[in-house]
This record gives sequence, structure tokens and C-alpha cells, in this order.
Amino acid sequence: MITTDALVENVHFLSERMSAADVGWRALASNLSDIAAMGARPVLVTVALGVARTTHEEWILRCYEGMADFAKRSGVAIAGGDIVRAPSLFITIAAVGEVRTSNRKTRDAARAGDVLAVTGPLGASRAGLEILVDRPDLENDGRFVDALAAYRRPHARLREGARFGASSNVHAMMDISDGLSTDLHRMCAASGVGALVDVSQLPIAACARSFAEVAGRDPLRYALGGGEDFELLVAIAPRAFRAVAAGFERAFDRPLHGIGVVTPEPHLTIRDAVGVRALERTGWESLG
Repeated sequence: MITTDALVENVHFLSERMSAADVGWRALASNLSDIAAMGARPVLVTVALGVARTTHEEWILRCYEGMADFAKRSGVAIAGGDIVRAPSLFITIAAVGEVRTSNRKTRDAARAGDVLAVTGPLGASRAGLEILVDRPDLENDGRFVDALAAYRRPHARLREGARFGASSNVHAMMDISDGLSTDLHRMCAASGVGALVDVSQLPIAACARSFAEVAGRDPLRYALGGGEDFELLVAIAPRAFRAVAAGFERAFDRPLHGIGVVTPEPHLTIRDAVGVRALERTGWESLG
């Protein structure tokens, strides 16, 4: 399998508020998250880097160092690529992964009754971005170290994806790159189903809660609309959820969070203390 992803300065990353190594790390993590979402193992990547005339050679070297660091941790080889002059900075990565046909997961196989689950807390990356853009005065506040790290150096859930890929009880899977509310809509549309999300079960990152309190915002917006956490969203057979969750916790020393159920009607809803209402898309909507 092959996947490709393009990241553009001031759209997908902020080069003025991140080190060059962070930019490189983040670009590769974003791409390999697509590999993880299909239950595959990454084999190699190629990198096309577009740089402006004002981009220094030192920045380019540090950017590749960040990519090389993440590649080493992920067991993937950077096999080649290209560097070109461009009006603005961009990074395009193509990744090749391996997966058995029987293990390959897609977003279009969720079934009514499946338990919806995510592999970790949500909203940290969105909080980190908002700190960098709106509240740079908080950048050195110890409460938000995790939020800034989540934005600058996210992790692709490769081991988790491979484990889910090997399980016949996991029916559908995708990564949360554009926000839970948006990506869940995409999974349900592809599968021809709906979903009911339970607010009380949503795992909101502690740093996102802290920033929401400081900023006077609803922390739920970070869990539902905050993209680029790169956690995995999975639909699991209901009879097997407890066993899958127990195995996940043993393997990764953290819980698998059940957040709702797949419904037969093609409507997405959310249940909170007030009642049940429509789940609106509040995440990132790409042009493609």
C-alpha cells in the first residue's frame, strides 16, 4: 500500500513557532499515521521538500534530522526524494507500507452495534496550536508542556494499528487527523451507518482541559473539533470489546476508551447531561 500527504507552511505547521526538527518530525508522523490507520507496517518513505529562497541550508538539515529521528523510532527508511524552489515552504511525503490483505482495515466496514473507541485522550494538539497562535505568553507555562509537545511532535499509533489490524473483531479504523466529529462523520458515511457518542465517555486531555479553563472555552470543543491528535478511531464488535480493550491495556499500559456505539440510522448524535442532539462537524474540512 502507498499513501501520500502534503503539508504547507502556515496551513499545516508554523515554522516560526517550531524548530525545523519539529517540522520534520511532525510531517513524517502525520504521514505514517495514515499507515497506522490501515493496520500496516511502514517500510519506506520519500520526501519532496519545497523551500523558499530565504530558507537557510541549516534549517533544511535540521528538518531532515527531525524526520530521520522519527523514522528511526518507527522502523522506516527514508529512501530518497527531492528539494525544489517554491513560493512557500511545503513538505510532501509518500509512504509505502506492508499489510496482509486479511489485516488491512478501512473506514467503510463499521456495523450497527459496534462499539466506537479511541486510543487516547483528545484535544492536546489543538490546545498546543491555540497556545502558539493566541496565547504565546503561556508557552513556558509548565501546565501546557504536553499540549505543545502534542502539536510539535505527535506520534503515529503504528503498534496499536498493527494490533487492531490482526483482530477480526475490529471492523473499521481510521486516524483522527481532522477532529473526532469530522472523522467520525467520514467513517459513518463510508460505512452507511450512524453513531451515538456519549460525552461522559470522551477522554479529553488534561492539558486541553487546563487551557480551556484559562481561555474561558468549553473543553468539549477540543475533544470533538481538535485535529491532529493522530489517535485511532475504531469500530469493534460489541461482544468482543471487553476482551479487545483488556488486551490493548496489557499491551500498551493505557486504556482503550469506548466513546459510543454505531447505529443503523445514518444520523450522528451526541448524548450529554441535557439529552441527545445532533453531532455537528467542528473539525478541519480539507479542500479535497
